[in-house]
Amino acid sequence: QVQLQESGPGLVKPSQTLSLTCTISGGSILTAYYYWSWIRQPPGKGREWIGYINFSGGTYYTPSLKSRTSIIRDTSKNQFTLQLNSVTPEDTAVYYCAGGETAGPAVDEYDYWGQGIQVTVSS
Repeated sequence: QVQLQESGPGLVKPSQTLSLTCTISGGSILTAYYYWSWIRQPPGKGREWIGYINFSGGTYYTPSLKSRTSIIRDTSKNQFTLQLNSVTPEDTAVYYCAGGETAGPAVDEYDYWGQGIQVTVSS
């Protein structure tokens, strides 16, 4: 059974870089045709897909965040990491990692989810 676990700081200062890591257990980040995504949900709003890294290392980001976003992976640790630069209070949200054969913003179709991690951007 694939399980995902997010980790990282819960508080980030404005203009800094938000960095969150998702650790995969019970499965491999190299599983063919699997996509590993980051999704967030700001307070009082719906879920927003941020981007993915796929089984071959390819990445794709939602256009509104593309200039500030990078998703990288460490295959030796079975992890993938979100880096979001130049954060503002509007980036405050619960951040989730998710995975499966779904690629893109259809968040209801992801097979596996982490429990989520609250990240607050504040000085």
